[in-house]
Formats: sequence, C-alpha cells, structure tokens
Amino acid sequence: MAIQVISYTDEWVPAVLAFNDRMHAAGAHWGWYGAAKDAWLPQREGQKTWREHWLAIEDGEAVRGAYALKPHEWRIRGVPHCVVDWQGPVTEGLIDRRYNTLGLRLLREMLRKYPLLYSWGHGGLEQPMLLMLEKLGWLLHRTPFCVRILKPARFLRGNRYLRGTPARRLALDIAALSGVGPLAIHALHAARGFGARAAPRAEATAFDRFEAWADEVWERCAQDYALIAVRDASTMNALLPAGAWPPAQKLRVTHEGLTLGWVAVLDTKLKDDERFGSLRVGSIVDCLAAPADATAVIGAAFRFLQARGVDIVVSNQAHPAWLAAFATHGFLLLPDRRVFAASPALQKAALPFAETSRGLHLTNLDGHGPMGL
Repeated sequence: MAIQVISYTDEWVPAVLAFNDRMHAAGAHWGWYGAAKDAWLPQREGQKTWREHWLAIEDGEAVRGAYALKPHEWRIRGVPHCVVDWQGPVTEGLIDRRYNTLGLRLLREMLRKYPLLYSWGHGGLEQPMLLMLEKLGWLLHRTPFCVRILKPARFLRGNRYLRGTPARRLALDIAALSGVGPLAIHALHAARGFGARAAPRAEATAFDRFEAWADEVWERCAQDYALIAVRDASTMNALLPAGAWPPAQKLRVTHEGLTLGWVAVLDTKLKDDERFGSLRVGSIVDCLAAPADATAVIGAAFRFLQARGVDIVVSNQAHPAWLAAFATHGFLLLPDRRVFAASPALQKAALPFAETSRGLHLTNLDGHGPMGL
C-alpha cells in the first residue's frame, strides 16, 4: 500500500466520511472529524495556539487514518518553545490487520513535524498506546483526578463508573437510601477540607473576554512555573472564545481589590455518560494564578459551582500547589488517572524532569479541551 500523509482540506471530507462509515460498520467507536476546518482552534495569523488535521491517504484516494496536532507556545524555564499536543492517531488498524503499523508510522510523522510532542489524557498505563510510547523512550508522568461530591445520594444512585455490576448497584442503592453513604461521603470531604476555613475568601466575577488585566496576571505568574503553556489574553480568547465551544463560564478572581487570577468552569447536565451517568457535573477546566494564590482561586471557583447546584465538581490538574489547593477544599485526589506522555525531545528540554515536574501546570485546555465535560 502507498500511504501519503497530507493536510486535511475540504476536498477530502467525503473520503473521511467513508472512512468513518467503514470504522463504524466494523464495530469501532472511533472516526474522524467531518469538517476540514477545526471548529475549536482554526489557525489565525499571530495566534500562539491552533489545531491542524492530517490524513493518511492510500493510493491517492482512500483515507486510512487521521490525527490532529495542537501547537502552542510554551515556556520551559522561561524560554519559549513550540510544544505540541497530539490527538489520535485513529487508523483502520483497529479493524484491518493490514494497517496494524500505520499508527506507529503516523506517530513518527508527528515527531518529524514537531519534536516537542506530548499528550495528556489516556485512561491508564495498561493501554496499548502507552505501552508503545514507553518502549519508544517516552516519559510517562502520572497525574491525579480531583473530585468532590456535593450531593452524595444522587451520586451513589446516578453515577455509572462505580455501578458496573448488579452487586455494586445494589450496594450503592442501599448505601444511598439508608443514609449511611451520604454521611460517610460528607464526613470524608469535611475531614479533608478542614484547612479551607483559614484560606483567604476571594470573590469570583463572570466576564466574557480576557483583557489587559489577564496579560498582567500572565506576566506576573509565568515565572512561577517551570513548564507552562502561554496564557496571555489573546491566547486565552482563542482557547475560550465567547459564545463558542467550549461553553465555559469565565471567572475573574479578586481579593481585597487585587486580581489573583482566573478560572474557567463548566456546569453540564450529562445524560447516560459512561462515567457520570446523568449527574449534573461542575468542572474546573482552566485556572491561572500564582501558586501561592491557588487555594483562594479554587475556593472561589468551588463556591461558584456549589451555588449553582451541581452534584459533583471535578478537575484534571498536575501542579503540586493546585493539587494542594483542591485538597484543602475537601477534594479527593484519585491517583494515576491521567498520564502526561512527553516525547524524548520534550523530556530532554525539560531536564531534570523530576525537578521540572514540580513546576508543571496542566489543565484540560492543554490537551484536546474539555471533551466529555
């Protein structure tokens, strides 16, 4: 087979849709985007982050795979670098053994274009992709999942992740109806969140666009992080455009007249989600402040979501100060729920990584965005 990797343009939309039909007909849940222009981050002049889509074409006509790249200007110990998140690759190797090695070839194509490559996500180290990356010399850095349950009875009866068997469903229903489960969950969060009483009580104010004040926050805070994507006002307006996806509520957080930073949150009523069932999920999908102000900022975001009546609040984080902030407000930190997979070149640029990782700031916006939230 003669495979050529090309940029996804409008003329290839019918071939991509045919690729999706073949994948779905064979029982695969994966496919690719039905539009050539990225709906979230199209490339614009002067923009410091965007998404580009690439296709694997066989014999000049059939799409056999696809992937996306999201270049973003990062600071590694204060020095600018182009660091790139990748999504995919999705190939017909899932349904046809003739294309078993196509995913590896596409990964090498990504590295050829952008050596400082990473992905932040995955479900666990047992996944074939992560095992392959480990064999190729990639760094696999585990990060936790932050969760606080606000309505335990609804959570026990409504979540799907913990209710995978009839026995579990029965046990959780009994725990919810008896009141034992909600009491235990409230006590667990209260014990972890004891320190929140001493935290500064900052205020959260909604806004539509990032302005000059956000540039000031970025310039003030950037030096506090060893490894961070640029979060100036123009970049944040691209990542969180007003009136478009993701539909996040943006909050400016202040204390005694000083802007500490910001958070972006979602309030989503899910239905039959494979993890959360039909719960109303609040999620903190981006945040920036000095590490010393993280506790105050997360407190403001948590109270905002709590006042809206969500059932549960979740977040994906990596920086120790932000993780400590979530713990201070009673969140459970479930270990090893995400993996930051860094290419050998990115790992080298961030050496010594054991030290650099203590200054690594990641949110959902550093990956593919808050997909599924």
